[in-house]
Amino acid sequence: DVMDMSVAGNRSLQKNTNASCMEWEMAADLEVTCWGGDWGLPSVDTDSLIVMAYIRFTGAPVKLNHVDNTWKTSTGFVPAMAFQEMIITRPSDIINLLRKQKYNADYFLSAKEGADTLAYVALLEEKLYPALLYTFWVDSENYCNMTRPWFAARIPFPLNFYLPGKMARAALRRILLTRGEPPLYNLSEVEMQINKDAKECLNLLSYRLGMQQFFFGDIPTSLDAFVFGYIAPLYKACLHNSHLQLHLKQLHNLCKFCDSILSTYFTSEIQQKLEGLSPAMQDTVDANLQKLTQLVNKESNLIEKMDDKLRQSPQHRPIQTAVPKPAAVSDQSNSTQFAMS
Repeated sequence: DVMDMSVAGNRSLQKNTNASCMEWEMAADLEVTCWGGDWGLPSVDTDSLIVMAYIRFTGAPVKLNHVDNTWKTSTGFVPAMAFQEMIITRPSDIINLLRKQKYNADYFLSAKEGADTLAYVALLEEKLYPALLYTFWVDSENYCNMTRPWFAARIPFPLNFYLPGKMARAALRRILLTRGEPPLYNLSEVEMQINKDAKECLNLLSYRLGMQQFFFGDIPTSLDAFVFGYIAPLYKACLHNSHLQLHLKQLHNLCKFCDSILSTYFTSEIQQKLEGLSPAMQDTVDANLQKLTQLVNKESNLIEKMDDKLRQSPQHRPIQTAVPKPAAVSDQSNSTQFAMS
């Protein structure tokens, strides 16, 4: 009996060990495709930053693949993780998959803290994300001088003439569908409202973080990954016009929060990117960016000149139709009526 129990125990232990090894191998075989980085960030994409930060927080053995356009992925979206003949693209779904593989950054959170995490993530998606879309893709000055030239310089020809405009139109549609309901009827009113909501969201995050290193103490959680993914591009991007960026930089604890995560979890990756670019390559990228910016400016000036010429060109006068004068009888009757009254 003792021997049978010992054999059964060894089989159970071996089964658990094999299951753990299979789970580890499944996690080790996972790969995530993300947008490439710039501005001192490992990625310029919000969703990619969320997933990358969570992977670094948990230490999950996931391989990161960087792309310069979404057409290199099977779904056309980033981040993208292939798992058992499925392609997972939403950050929350990727995080849930990693949790099932025993890589859970929220393991030590209480039920209340877990509920707070869900509430703050919903707040970020509803209040801050529309303002980020507007700042990068709808604001004409930022789009023409920073966003469009940056993506066009990295996306191969001829997609560089198509994809940035497609992404800008998709951002505008999302903003108008989610925030363009009455009483906000035009884009300027929508812009004012979403910037106001975004500033209130940033103030709330700053108050919640306080003097802590992370939102729930000294250990990063999924909420820290989401907040980092949303505010890091706004903090680091070289924007030409953004009141929202200036407001964020006045919240010093959120800026310190981003810098701390970058210096702790992404130092090697950013250093490799900097070392991978030789001075000649960097000069080439800068020259391409400058040429694309000049091209966009020339197009804008050409459109303005065409509008001016159209206004100054001779115009056909509108056809004037003779307006019949009131009959004298009616005038006489009216005057007689007033006199009688």
